[in-house]
This record gives sequence, C-alpha cells and structure tokens, in this order.
Amino acid sequence: MLTRRIAQPLEWLLRRIVAGIAATGVPPNLLTWFSLVLNLWAGVLFGAGRFAAAGGTMILAGFFDIVDGPVARKQGRVTVFGGFLDSILDRYSDLILFLGLLIYYSQVNRFAYACLAGIGMSGAVMVSYAKARAESLIGKVDVGFWERPERIVLMIIGGLANRMPLALWVLAVGPNITVIHRIIYTWKRTMAEPEADEARVARANAQREIPAAREVPALMSRTAHRGG
Repeated sequence: MLTRRIAQPLEWLLRRIVAGIAATGVPPNLLTWFSLVLNLWAGVLFGAGRFAAAGGTMILAGFFDIVDGPVARKQGRVTVFGGFLDSILDRYSDLILFLGLLIYYSQVNRFAYACLAGIGMSGAVMVSYAKARAESLIGKVDVGFWERPERIVLMIIGGLANRMPLALWVLAVGPNITVIHRIIYTWKRTMAEPEADEARVARANAQREIPAAREVPALMSRTAHRGG
C-alpha cells in the first residue's frame, strides 16, 4: 500500500541500515519496544500541544517499527511471538497517540476535536480488530485503505504542518469506513460460501468446548484428592 510505494525509492538505503543494525546483534524485540517508548513520548508531546515535535518523534518511532521485522529476518530471529508482540505494541502506540490529542483538546476546551480524537482512536482499534476477526473466519483480508501506515503518515503530516484538526476529521471518518468495508466484504464472503460458513461456526464451537472438557477430569482429580 502507501508505505510500500514510499519505501521503494529508499529500499537500497534501508537494506544497508538494516544490515548495519543487524550486525550489532541488537534483539529485534528491543527495537519494537523502543518504537513504543518513542510513541509514548510523542503522545506526551501531543498532550502538551507540541504537535511539530510529536510528528518528528513519530517519524523516528516509525523508523524502528519498519526495521524491526527486517532485522529479525537478517539475524534469523523471526518468531511467532515477535509478530504477536509487534501487533500488540502497535495497538498501544495508536491508543497513546490519540489519547495525547484527546487530552490536549480537552484541556483547551475544544470539545469537538476531543470527540474526533476519541472517534479516531476507536476507528484505529476497530480497523485492526475487524481484519483479525475476519481473517480468523475467511482467510486473507486485504480490503480497505486506512490501515496503520496510512494513519501514522497522516498524523505525522498533521503534526508537522500544524493541521491536526483537518487530519482528525479524516482519521475519524476514513478508518471507520474501512471497518464498514471489511464488514460488508466478510458478509459477502460468508454468504457466498454457506457450507464453509457452517463448518467455521462448528469449528469455533468445538474449540470453545475443548477447554471445558479438559477441565472436568482435573476438577474430579482435585475433588478426590481432598476426600470429596
């Protein structure tokens, strides 16, 4: 998407930066955590009304967010947990950034903009959740434009250009349109494959029943050990 188009001209430079970082042996997960810390500071700057400084900090945070995966591949340290951790910390970063904006606009009594920040925060979370939930049912879901890279780029531009109110309008509307798009797409896919849809529901129900079934022998064992 947008990030790939931006990254293509810089691919040569990025490969060498990744190689240099990988050569130091720094753990990729540490880069992921460092990105969160920088976004936390950007959220504090947003809360203080220092939008340009927040935008600059987000650029640095975005750099570490971009290189952690390639560094992991270069070092041969790609793990399932690393991908999971990256997704979780990305969600926290999104919430922190919007929370900073919400705090700032609440302090300066701009209620409408505070509401936009809250709506944008909800949209950012729901875009990711809608994709994860849909992919658990129907496989790969690539519909919708307003994914995290596009949102982050817009927030950076809004901060650096001191046009955050305009950016907030787009961030409040665009991601929620993407959520609706994914709902409609998932609905169409499940309606087009009714038999597969029934199988997915049965599998989900079975997965919920398995933990309960495993708990019964353990409970009986504990009860017998205590003498009933």
